[in-house]
Amino acid sequence: MIRKGIYLLLFVLAQIAFAHEEDVHTVQYNEETFPEEIVKKNHFVMFYAPWCGHCKRLAPIWEQLAEMLNEDEDSHVKIAKVDCTTDSSVCSDQDVTGYPTLKFFKAGESKGIKFRGTRDIPTLTSFINEQLGSPPSVDDEQITIPDAINGLIELTEDTFDKHVSSGSHFVKFYAPWCGHCQKLAPIWDELANSHSHDKSVSIAKIDCTQHRAVCSQFDIKGYPTLLWIEDGKKIDKYTGQRGHEDLKAYVSMMLGKNADRTEDKKDNADDTLYSVLTLTGETFDQSIKKGVTFVKFFAPWCGHCKRLAPTWEDLGKKFISNENVKIVKVDCTLESSKQLCNDQEVDGFPTLLLYRDGHKIFEYNGSRTFEDLYEFVMHHLQSHDEL
Repeated sequence: MIRKGIYLLLFVLAQIAFAHEEDVHTVQYNEETFPEEIVKKNHFVMFYAPWCGHCKRLAPIWEQLAEMLNEDEDSHVKIAKVDCTTDSSVCSDQDVTGYPTLKFFKAGESKGIKFRGTRDIPTLTSFINEQLGSPPSVDDEQITIPDAINGLIELTEDTFDKHVSSGSHFVKFYAPWCGHCQKLAPIWDELANSHSHDKSVSIAKIDCTQHRAVCSQFDIKGYPTLLWIEDGKKIDKYTGQRGHEDLKAYVSMMLGKNADRTEDKKDNADDTLYSVLTLTGETFDQSIKKGVTFVKFFAPWCGHCKRLAPTWEDLGKKFISNENVKIVKVDCTLESSKQLCNDQEVDGFPTLLLYRDGHKIFEYNGSRTFEDLYEFVMHHLQSHDEL
């Protein structure tokens, strides 16, 4: 009898250990770490018991949520959990009377707000969105762009998006160990200095070994890469000679093109209003019935979604005159779209799905550059035409 009890205990412990091995993204807190960490940042915490059936069913969903938010460097919330069978004092302090109990803790506060909705990704993310409010505007106010040194601005992940969000920018993406980058460095400094009093353009650089997220977003595959960016969007990649006069001539040319584009925008202002179609659960099925529809399922607080947004708008403009293609976005945090996102098996943000004549045919998981997204849509459009 005793031996059977020991075997049973070992089996339970093995199951618990196995379950924790699978949760590689969720942060596990205990009696010591919980009070220290919970006040440092916004947290969404699952209080659970390993033997609880509802907890086991929620575990993979909670892990998906953690993978989305804990791996996103722009995330404003951390996904965590506490085992109430081993750290009972934490659960007692938080008035946990059933499993699982889910609570949202705002930074600096030790008392949480209880979640009472359906335990699926769209509903959970909608709850997070409600608790966060609109943090990006607060962060934007706190972010300070560094002063230019002889005209050159050094950017980071924290300052990049805000700096390039408006105006014209010539940016060098580099790695310190790169020989070509080292040769270009004094020329780039000279270029920046020659434009130090020119308010129409900024010359900047970003170290891709330190700020990989930004470089990955712009699909940087070699060093140095020199991009012309306007209003947060990549306009052109410089591939010419890297002499000072060559670079100066390129800047002058691009500023001239920018003036032309500004006039075009004034003449075609209405085109930008409807380049991307916004749908909800109520309008989705009817709107995608005909042709090819490329849909971005997103959450407003998602960092990757915010970076993709200007590219998605450009994609919409590219197909605005094509009656067979619709570029669409769906906000999964809206009450009217939560069930739709759940039905479409959206388990991360952004999720990009392609539909043909109302039927889902492909999930896009490739690079999110404009060129690759455009080629993806054209491939499916042309393959359909050939049938």
